Amino acid sequence: QVQLVESGGGLVQPGGSLRLSCVASGFSFRDSSMSWARQAPSKGLEWVASIGNFGIATYHADPVKGRFTISRDNAKNTLYLQMNRLEPEDTGVYYCVNVWHKKGAPLRSQDNWGQGTQVTVSS
Repeated sequence: QVQLVESGGGLVQPGGSLRLSCVASGFSFRDSSMSWARQAPSKGLEWVASIGNFGIATYHADPVKGRFTISRDNAKNTLYLQMNRLEPEDTGVYYCVNVWHKKGAPLRSQDNWGQGTQVTVSS
C-alpha cells in the first residue's frame, strides 16, 4: 500500500554534502506531514527533520540544525533532505516517514517507513 523509496545516500568526506530523496506513493502525499529519521549502527532511531504538508512549517533536530534542510515537491510526491557540512556522526541509515516527528525516539512499528538509504561520512 504505502511506499516510501529513499535514495541519494553514499560515501562522502567530512565537510561534504549529499541530497537525499524520498519518492512516495499509496497515500495523499500533499496532505501529509513528512519526516526524516536516521539510525547509526550503534545507536537507536532519532528524528532528524520534519515538514508540514505545504512545506511551510519545518523542524530540524539540534544536531543537524543549520546544516540540514528538509524540503518537498508536492507535484512530484518527493521529499528531500539537503545535508551540508557533513560530520562522521551523521553516518547512518536515513529513512523517510509520513508523519510529523513525535515525542521520544521514532518507532518503526507505529508508522510507515521506507527501506532507507545509507549515508557514510568518512575520510
